[in-house]
Amino acid sequence: MTARRGPQVAALVLVVAILAAGALVVARADSERDTVLQAERLRVAAGSGHVVRDASAGGRRALLLTGGATARGRVRLPGAARLTVVARGTPCAGAPRILVAVDGARVLATAVRGSRRWSTLAAAPTLRAGTHTVTLRLRNPRRTNRCRRSLRVDRLVLAAAPPAAVGPAWSPAPGISWQWQLTGTIDLSVDAALYDVDLVDTPAATVAALHDRGRHVVCYLDAGTYEPGRPDAAAFPDAVLGADVEGWPGERWLDIRRLDVLGPILERRLDLCRAKGFDGVEPDNVDAYANASGFPLTGADQLAFNRFVAAAAHARGLSVGLKNDLDQAAALEPAFDWALDEQCFQYHECDALQPFARAGKAVLIAEYEGDPSAFCPPARAAGFSAIRKRLPLDAWRQAC
Repeated sequence: MTARRGPQVAALVLVVAILAAGALVVARADSERDTVLQAERLRVAAGSGHVVRDASAGGRRALLLTGGATARGRVRLPGAARLTVVARGTPCAGAPRILVAVDGARVLATAVRGSRRWSTLAAAPTLRAGTHTVTLRLRNPRRTNRCRRSLRVDRLVLAAAPPAAVGPAWSPAPGISWQWQLTGTIDLSVDAALYDVDLVDTPAATVAALHDRGRHVVCYLDAGTYEPGRPDAAAFPDAVLGADVEGWPGERWLDIRRLDVLGPILERRLDLCRAKGFDGVEPDNVDAYANASGFPLTGADQLAFNRFVAAAAHARGLSVGLKNDLDQAAALEPAFDWALDEQCFQYHECDALQPFARAGKAVLIAEYEGDPSAFCPPARAAGFSAIRKRLPLDAWRQAC
């Protein structure tokens, strides 16, 4: 068990470096002030943007974007930070729209309204410590005989994120006994050290009752797909809804590149998970790139999304498991605390989970077919926690 660390008392010193126009420019600030990166330092293709004098801008200059090219810079952060962009726009048959991405993942896409006053636009996710590529562009350039749509960017602001829990307070140990029940009334009598139950359908009182029995409890939530029956279903705009998920009527794949939209929704769900007293989270459907999602998703898109989910869980002190996504298990093992896979023995895929086992992390296996006498011995030999379940995931189980 890892003890939860408290907030750090010492001030966080941010050192931010941005590569722009062939030079390395460094800015410093402590946690009491924002770190400001002037937008005119970003690189942009000729003909799509240029630096203009602007007395109202922070550095008395601003970056004016008129074409569709991308302004780009590399940012190095020693600590977590939140990104905001200060911009204003000139409309032309409609307001200009700004698109901001970090490491290729979209974090902000919105209309910039008002040509006289600067708007402060907040990106959804918190940036992790490390080096990041930040890009921004005018998403909808337009020019007529009477007007030209443009975007004027003053600065990018990186504010030190508030101190958060470093890693989870608890993670399951290899070989742990577990129960997975997502339908029906939760059976509290099952002899299992870990319960994996639905986030929305399970009340806080049930979580507390399981804790009273010495159990740890993980919340199940859908991260990569849309479910029409969830309380927050209306928060998903049509633009992020993709193809139907085979075998699950009404469920649709999500455009995981749109962290500007999905990030806040997932963070609210994780807030609910923590508020109900759960110890960890099982985010489901985190392999959209390997399915017919309706979007041109790549493996890199999936890695960025999954790491965002893991970091958001850890920021709330929650343990987080990697669900399926076997092809990326080795790459994602450092970001996740344990793994859960369905039918790896049936499909002879269990070797892909060895990176977790070698790292001393729990591997939970659910099989829907086959005799436990066939898959339990190799599961025990590998240090996996295997059970047999029915597809509805009710209370019934056969444990190894």
